[in-house]
Amino acid sequence: MRILHLTLKRKWFDLIAKGIKVEEYRRAKPYWKARLFERNYDEVHFRNGYHTDSPFMRLEWLGTYLDKRNNRFVIRLGKVLEVRNQINIGELI
Repeated sequence: MRILHLTLKRKWFDLIAKGIKVEEYRRAKPYWKARLFERNYDEVHFRNGYHTDSPFMRLEWLGTYLDKRNNRFVIRLGKVLEVRNQINIGELI
């Protein structure tokens, strides 16, 4: 299985977990081009923090495309497959 691992800030993690945010963005730089645009993945794994017990979720990866207008790569996210260690989401900002 090919997995894309990414770390997110709490606000974005919560929005994705709730199904509100269905795309994630990264600047169109050579680093992200090699990591996102020139590869295929099966799933995206997001973590909110760097500890082993940080909130974690798995999602389907639906592909990546280049948004030339905003100079960024867009990661299309599918169904949320799993969420672990999530603290109460609370109110959105």
